[in-house]
Order: sequence, then C-alpha cells, then structure tokens
Amino acid sequence: MPDANARVREYWNTHIHDLDVSAHPAGSPEFFADLDTYHFEKLHHLLRLVDFDAWKGRKVLDVGCGAGVEVVRFARAGAEVTGVDIAESAVSLTRQNLAQRGLTARLEVADGENLPFPDSSFDLVYAHGVVQYTSSDSRLVAECYRVLRPGGLAIFQVYNRVSWLNALSKVMRVPLEHEDAPVLRRYSIGELQRLVQPFQNVRIVPERFPVKSRLHKGWKGAVYNGLFVGTFNAVPRSWVRRFGWHLLAFCSKA
Repeated sequence: MPDANARVREYWNTHIHDLDVSAHPAGSPEFFADLDTYHFEKLHHLLRLVDFDAWKGRKVLDVGCGAGVEVVRFARAGAEVTGVDIAESAVSLTRQNLAQRGLTARLEVADGENLPFPDSSFDLVYAHGVVQYTSSDSRLVAECYRVLRPGGLAIFQVYNRVSWLNALSKVMRVPLEHEDAPVLRRYSIGELQRLVQPFQNVRIVPERFPVKSRLHKGWKGAVYNGLFVGTFNAVPRSWVRRFGWHLLAFCSKA
C-alpha cells in the first residue's frame, strides 16, 4: 500500500508520539528527561513486564522506536539494539537521545512492513504502539516473525477496543491521542490473538489502567484526574483486568 504508507510516514514525521509532554525544546536533555519520566509513569507496567536487563549482549529490534525511550533502556542494559521508524524525524530524535547519554545503537529509517534485515536476525523484536498505526498490521506482524530467530520473543502492544479509555473517550467526547492519524485501529483480545497467529506460543496481558494525565486540561481534566482515576483504581483489579487500554502480546517463535 504505497499511498497509505506515504500518508503514515508524512503524518508521523510531524506528530512524534508524546511530543506535547514536555515544555522544553524537542531534542534537548530536558525534553528527553521529561519524556522518559512521563513514559514510565504512564506505562509503569512495562518495567514489571519487560525485563530490559535480560537482553544484555543479545540482538534487539525496536520497530517504531519513536524518540528512542525504549532504545535507550535496552542500550543502557547492554543489548545490541537496532531501532527503526518510518519517520525520519523520530530516528533523528532517537539519535540525539542516545548521543546525549553516551549510548550507541544501530538506527534506520525503515517501514515495519518491509524490514531491511535477513531472516532470523534478532533475539527480541519489540513493537510497542506501532501495529495499530501501520497500513497493514498483518504484514508488519509477518515481518517481525520473519526477522525473529527461532526461540526468540516478540512483544506487541495494541489498543483494546473493549477498554475503559475507549469508552470514556466516547462518553466525554474527548478524542484519543493521534485519533487524526491516517490509520488507527483498536482490537479485541480475540482479534489480537488471530493477528499474531504466525507465532506458536502467545500470552496476552491487558494493561494500562488510569493514571493522572498531564495532557488534558479544563473541567474534563479535573474530573478525570480528581474523581475518575481514584474511583477506577479502587475497584478490585480482577473485576476490570480485561478492560485495560493496552493489550500486550508476548509471542514466542518455535
């Protein structure tokens, strides 16, 4: 889908994910510090579910690396990291992020649907927040499977259609981040299971429950931060587990 891919590339070249989080200039040390803090504050479950240190000395591919928050984590842990993104501006930011921290990684501007790597090249393929935005999700998953070594692990994160945030967005009439993107999909657990069928062993974990937002202001932001977040998190997690906004698929290749 060359036309669709071109629109996706054009959009993400000017809409770096979470670019509005920091008041500091993009590419500055303060910007990257804010981005890292916000990322792992909002996505605190990643530090529990993804053992970045476990990949020391192993080959890791980050597909859709954005500004390089997780590339930095893997590189700091001693992994041999490659980061790719369809947007040249994202790769440029990742390069700055690494340089400022004295870290190195291989970086390329590349489409996740057509990865420029041989078969069975990586021990881990990490695709967090990219499948739902690509023009062909099945093609991207197939490419991740192709470049993963037998015995390797792929981690995908997508948005859960049957989730608290999707419902709240409709009720409050507040658009989701990047709702204007050329492609934005949401998946049920069953749909995600079918999408990752090329893999032999799959574990799906619903995550991302309400935390206070820095992005939403006004009375809606006040109600969300002051009332909704506390009320939702007081409910036993077992009752609402399947309604997490993020679905993470941990997929092994035989």
